[in-house]
Amino acid sequence: MELKQLPHRFPWRAGNRFELLVDGPAFFPAMLAALASARETILLEVYLFESGAVANRFIGALLAAKARGVAVHLLLDDFGCLTLSRRDRQRLRDGDIHVTYYNPLRFTRVRHNLFRNHRKLLVVDGVTAFVGGMGLTDAFAPADGAPWHDTAIRIEGPVVADWQLSFARTWNLWSRTALTLPPARHRPVGPQVGRVAISAGLQRTEIKGALLKRVRAAERRVWIATAYFIPARRLRRALRQAARAGVDVRLLLTGPHTDHPAVRHAGRRFYGQLLRAGVRIFEYQPRFLHAKVQLCDNWVSIGSSNVDRWNFRWNLEANQEVADVGFAAGVQEFFERDFGDSVEISLADWARRSRWARLQEWAWGALDLWMERRSQPRR
Repeated sequence: MELKQLPHRFPWRAGNRFELLVDGPAFFPAMLAALASARETILLEVYLFESGAVANRFIGALLAAKARGVAVHLLLDDFGCLTLSRRDRQRLRDGDIHVTYYNPLRFTRVRHNLFRNHRKLLVVDGVTAFVGGMGLTDAFAPADGAPWHDTAIRIEGPVVADWQLSFARTWNLWSRTALTLPPARHRPVGPQVGRVAISAGLQRTEIKGALLKRVRAAERRVWIATAYFIPARRLRRALRQAARAGVDVRLLLTGPHTDHPAVRHAGRRFYGQLLRAGVRIFEYQPRFLHAKVQLCDNWVSIGSSNVDRWNFRWNLEANQEVADVGFAAGVQEFFERDFGDSVEISLADWARRSRWARLQEWAWGALDLWMERRSQPRR
């Protein structure tokens, strides 16, 4: 299918190289190696930043870079870093790391507190970037036990300039000190085409819009992995229509391991209508599926954005889109491995679910609808 230029903030750019990294033991060492090689600038934007072994390694790498003369800028979500200890915050201050907090919590502005920066981005020297669903917490690389299952992309090429610009725009909205960066390198390094996709709550929902357009245009497959699944009505309709048209539509969703069981139950109330339309649903079993991956034919979108209404309404999100047959093949392998570690829910299985399961779907679904109505923007 021909790749069309859509009216987005950042354009499609050729000349890139993308590498899929699966799980903390793959993406954390790659990110730390990039920090160790930094010579000019480090831009780190993250939602979850919790004190522990992972945070300690990254703080140490940031301090070492600063000691080498690298300009280090750290953009944290104020809610997402609540469990970052006073000691770790003091280490950052003592090391003269530039830290800015997105939307500081205010107890007198409850609704305003719902706006969060959910992005996960690292840009080093304007040359290399990492984007994904990972947080800097031990949950993604615990000393023992099963880590959260997630993905990231290592990025080189012209799109890194767009990631650098995206970071600077958000930083300058929230920091008292303006960020001025040297131009990023635009030198082509590979054959792959990509686009930076960002969303800013109700102000800009291009990630959701891009997914909806790709689902509607899909000819062969629509495979979606998401940690939280409460899709909007239009997306549910598009998934059903695609499946009825003969497209291979599959959803890879969380199984029994999740950090928000209520969200899982609320989303499961949509299974019946999707299954009846021919959508295949897989629930991942070994551990918590935290990945956010979208594959429509040979178009891929990976980053911070889940497929849920709350995500699209309140959060700053960032995804890397890739249109490349070879990269899509690697993402296909990721999905096929995870389908093999999942339980597929059939329509017959769904009809036999317990009364307790039905009650939880109804109760948490009703709460979801109430919260949706309460969070509608005031006219």
